[in-house]
Amino acid sequence: QVQLVESGGGLIQPGGSLRLSCAVRQSIFRIGTAGWFRQAPGQQRELVAAITGGGSTNYADSVKGRFTISRDNAKNTVYLQMNGLRPEDTAVYYCNADFMGRMGTYWGQGTQVTVSS
Repeated sequence: QVQLVESGGGLIQPGGSLRLSCAVRQSIFRIGTAGWFRQAPGQQRELVAAITGGGSTNYADSVKGRFTISRDNAKNTVYLQMNGLRPEDTAVYYCNADFMGRMGTYWGQGTQVTVSS
C-alpha cells in the first residue's frame, strides 16, 4: 500500500497565499511524476499543475503566474505554492503521483482550500 498525504490547506482571504505539500508515508517509495488536481463542488476534477522527476512543469491556464509547483527530492515531497488566491480557487486539492519502479498512479486524500473574505 502506497499512501500520499496532502497538507497545508485551510481558509485564506482573497489575495493571500498557501503552500500545499504532498508527501509519502512510506519512504521506500520515491515520487516520480506528480500532479496537483482540484475539484470544486459540482465540477470535474481538473489538473492544476504537474512536475516530472527532472523538474519540468506544466500549469493550467487559470493558475499560470500565480501557482508554482516544485519538488524536494531529498525530502521526497512535492509542493504547490499558491499566491494571489481567488474565490474561484476554492476546491479540494489532491496530489497524484507515480513512483519509480512501480506501475500506475496513486491519489492522496485531499486537502480543502477555501478562499473567502
